[in-house]
Amino acid sequence: MSAGMTNGTAGSDAASVDWDGLREAARDAMTHAYAPYSNFRVGAAALVDDGRVITGCNVENASYGVTLCAECGLVSALHLSGGGHLVAFTCVDGHGNILMPCGRCRQLLYEHSAEGMLLETVSGIRTIDQVLPDAFGPRQLADYAGDTAAGGTAAGGTAQNND
Repeated sequence: MSAGMTNGTAGSDAASVDWDGLREAARDAMTHAYAPYSNFRVGAAALVDDGRVITGCNVENASYGVTLCAECGLVSALHLSGGGHLVAFTCVDGHGNILMPCGRCRQLLYEHSAEGMLLETVSGIRTIDQVLPDAFGPRQLADYAGDTAAGGTAAGGTAQNND
């Protein structure tokens, strides 16, 4: 698979991503899903900023709330294999059709994404910011830390001097 896009940012460089290869990796991951309760098998694949391709699959649990989405496995694989940032992502169902990540998983992906990470969706290629607008994550916490270190407030209020 031609990895492409290894400069740490995704931006609008969708043409350099081997989406067919990424989708095939997601389909292969889906075959390893553990879904005895819903039979809804899911596979995910992503391109990392260093060119690696990582995958994940869903793992159900009889206590449904403990079920892990494919994106959880993918992020675990990201850190297990050396870390980095995700630059391109796709997710498929048991028939190999493209799936949109749920809201929880969009937040999870955002946390581990390069700025402008691309997602293959049912409506085309979108950036993480398009599928999770006004997101809150590490970048916002860094901004907050900088604001409070400078004597500002994070909640948009004004700092008060109690002298």
